[in-house]
Amino acid sequence: MPNTLITPGPLLANIQTPADVRQLDAEQLPQLCQELRQFIIDNVSIYGGHFGASLGVVELTVALHYALHTPDDQLVWDVGHQAYGHKILTGRRDDFHTNRVYGGLSGFPKRKESEYDTFGVGHSSTSISAALGMAVASRLQGQPKRRHVAVIGDGALTGGMAFEAMNHAGADPNSDLLIVLNDNCMSIDPNVGALKEYLTDITTSPTYNRMRDEVWNLLGKLSRFGSSAQEIISKVEGSLKGSLLKSSNLFEALHLRYFGPVDGHDVTHLAQLLQDMAHIPGPKILHCVTVKGKGYALAEQDQTKWHAPGKFDKVTGEIFKKVYDKPQPPKYQDVFGHTLVEIAKQDERVVGVTPAMPSGSSMNIMMRELPDRAFDVGIAEQHAVTFSAGLATQGMVPFCNIYSTFMQRAYDQVVHDVCLQNLPVVFCLDRAGFAGADGPTHHGAYDIAYFRCVPNLVVSAPMNEQELRNLMYTAYLRGVRNEGPMSIRYPRGEGVMPEWRTPLEEIEIGRGRKVKDGEGVAILTIGAIGNYIPRTLAHLEGTGIDPAHFDMRFCKPLDEALLHEVFSTYHHILTVEDGCLQGGFGSAILEFAADHGYAVPVRRLGIPDRVVEHGEQEELHRECGFDPEGIALAIKDMVQSAALYGKPALVTA
Repeated sequence: MPNTLITPGPLLANIQTPADVRQLDAEQLPQLCQELRQFIIDNVSIYGGHFGASLGVVELTVALHYALHTPDDQLVWDVGHQAYGHKILTGRRDDFHTNRVYGGLSGFPKRKESEYDTFGVGHSSTSISAALGMAVASRLQGQPKRRHVAVIGDGALTGGMAFEAMNHAGADPNSDLLIVLNDNCMSIDPNVGALKEYLTDITTSPTYNRMRDEVWNLLGKLSRFGSSAQEIISKVEGSLKGSLLKSSNLFEALHLRYFGPVDGHDVTHLAQLLQDMAHIPGPKILHCVTVKGKGYALAEQDQTKWHAPGKFDKVTGEIFKKVYDKPQPPKYQDVFGHTLVEIAKQDERVVGVTPAMPSGSSMNIMMRELPDRAFDVGIAEQHAVTFSAGLATQGMVPFCNIYSTFMQRAYDQVVHDVCLQNLPVVFCLDRAGFAGADGPTHHGAYDIAYFRCVPNLVVSAPMNEQELRNLMYTAYLRGVRNEGPMSIRYPRGEGVMPEWRTPLEEIEIGRGRKVKDGEGVAILTIGAIGNYIPRTLAHLEGTGIDPAHFDMRFCKPLDEALLHEVFSTYHHILTVEDGCLQGGFGSAILEFAADHGYAVPVRRLGIPDRVVEHGEQEELHRECGFDPEGIALAIKDMVQSAALYGKPALVTA
């Protein structure tokens, strides 16, 4: 990691906590915003991280901490991509260069990291529910003056949970909740759906904007009206209701007092509005219009590319990429994207579905080539699964691509809407296993465990790009034959095959393969973690230990014929998975052994039963003992333990 420390501007240099922000004059806030924005640009250009979202809320972040009395007032950020400025203003400026680095700051708000991080986030659409819970708790505990603010991006507002929370909030007029809508028409990719069009209509309506100017002139004077404040609030509400595009206001219909839209980059105006809104009781929403990537021209122009660009030259805008002298393997997600198009061109029944991650999952490849058959449904994983189920009932073969960590949000739909009806939906789980710098909110640790217990669902994981292609083709053929649902998990990042465009072949369901023969010890792997085994063998050179390696490919159904061979032949068995040990692949092997009366010792390597923080994938594998060296150490320990207790010899020399 570079050792370059960024020097903050003169105002930012004196900000240790939000209390220092509140010591500034309002006229100084624009300068603080300028310094904060530059500090983010300087740091992310050198160290990497999420970029555009935090630039877009610099003014909003400063205004919130200026108007609120955090941490006593409760500020909840949605998703967390937008919280870099918040972290910098809340005592973490000098450590910000460790953001997303192994052992450093988390890339998202985290309760145990700071008292200013009131709620841990990373998944979308949770802020309103959490802030409402805090507001109700404050009321029940007799803390009526504590303010509760949820900052939610318009992308997160496409998640159904946000509407459930607003519906509840509107029915609880005694809860002092402020929802700040950060409207930039983006999540990671451009927003989709009717809500986006609705918000666009609000922000572009001349009639509405004329009315808005009158309303905000009144509200800006609110603090000077004293006892007549209630009369002014009534005028504000009366002016807003029914004035929007000759139709009712969605938020007002949910009994949320709606204010806006306002310029989310006018920090002094925002600060004044937020201070004045403290006098308005009950649940309310402030609609702020912002620009993702604000203040860095290239990020404003290509907001998807600059969501998390990696390291770059802040002057030229060049994004630094590794230069190789020979062809490199593709990313697994790109193999998925190109293979899906290849299969879809063979059969019009094949469709693609993703919840707001077309670029992250490479579904955008199909969206470009077959736009009528690829669907971005917004940040709505539950809907994505049941929408796919509906497609499947009519003879379509949907490939529903959801990150492993986000599939957790749609578990009931997988069980109830797909598996109980045995519908041929193909679940492609990207970012399975450790997700790297995004940390525990994004690790795909649990999908093997939570999927293998569901009836009718085939659970698989390819070891390389060829197997990914073949498993996708197999799932497609199962869909055509209406043979039920199937899941395919694969990791974030690059594969291992530069020449990956192999012919498509069907794989027998539940059939594993022997990768390497050996004696004494059998290594059973599932998925891409099996590519560590050649490096493991290098660590065992000269020891006389020669383990066999089996790529099981399926966790459900297991290849029982192959397992009978393994348990009958080898003295020790080691399972390795980039997934949770509790209920995972290794547990399935133990269940097989118990069910068939085998007493062969089995040792399991995988993600332990604790929260594993962020870092590069191999750093986390090393921490948990299943990097190549860790696997070799486990094998050596098995050999030594066997020798101590007089077990059969495990070495060939």
